[in-house]
Amino acid sequence: MCPVYAVRIMTASDIPQDNWIDRILPAAVRPYARLMRLDRPIGTWLLLLPCWWGLALAWRASDRIIPLGEMIWLWIFFSVGALVMRGAGCTVNDLWDRDYDRMVARTRDRPIASGAISVKRALLFLGFQLGIGLLILLQLNPFSQILGVAVLALVFTYPLFKRFTYWPQFVLGLTFNWGALIGWTAVAGALDWPSPVLYLAGIFWTLGYDTIYAHQDKEDDALIGVKSSALALGGRTGPFLWVMYVLTIVGIAASGALAGLSWRFDIVLVLAAGQLAWQAYAVDIDDPKDCHAKFLSNRLFGLIVTAAILVG
Repeated sequence: MCPVYAVRIMTASDIPQDNWIDRILPAAVRPYARLMRLDRPIGTWLLLLPCWWGLALAWRASDRIIPLGEMIWLWIFFSVGALVMRGAGCTVNDLWDRDYDRMVARTRDRPIASGAISVKRALLFLGFQLGIGLLILLQLNPFSQILGVAVLALVFTYPLFKRFTYWPQFVLGLTFNWGALIGWTAVAGALDWPSPVLYLAGIFWTLGYDTIYAHQDKEDDALIGVKSSALALGGRTGPFLWVMYVLTIVGIAASGALAGLSWRFDIVLVLAAGQLAWQAYAVDIDDPKDCHAKFLSNRLFGLIVTAAILVG
């Protein structure tokens, strides 16, 4: 469950070298920070942004006046929760994939695969992260708590899907966009049509950006028997991206219409559509660096959508 980004310095490893983790944190803590991908925050952003969409959409669509202070606390809870749960997801991912990671130059230095963290300690650390997630979840209403517990089934099983299906990106979409549902219910107290429509749009978005991401690893994946949408699509990736991204924009626009957002939402959403169009048009699926750059740009897309909802 961990799309990541890396700064590679004279090494095939995806672990950045000589960054703030090495300069600031004690040596004993560094492997755990790297296990959480704290130095590669794009995964946290991609998990968090649908949460922000759900929060903002429900806030704008709610019939009751919700104090700004209450909303700020919700945004803080979801931000910390996304950071911790992304870390938990990465821990689960690396536990499941430790044998595969040892066979790939890019991943063999990850903390569990390299032995820097034992399986037992990784499980204890996973429990610690889930405990923090639980404390945050308990600050929300009962409906949101139920949804928060339900998503754990996806968190724990996602890494297994790439062993038997070429579409683990779909399962990642189900997992990473769950926050759109929880964000809505944290404000509204129950689900309504704008929320599942927004969730579906997020799944299409993830199918697009994670297919771009998967093209970085397609050669290694083919060698070790790991499946991905990049391998399934090959040269058909371009048309696939256009379809997924059009469906993303249509879904987000529909959720805004269902929530009663104004024309200002549609104006800003045009900018978001342009960002996705640039990705689909300009990406070079045979250039890992370009795939990486296009993948990272999805943070900007998510922030534009957040802004569109807030001004709507």
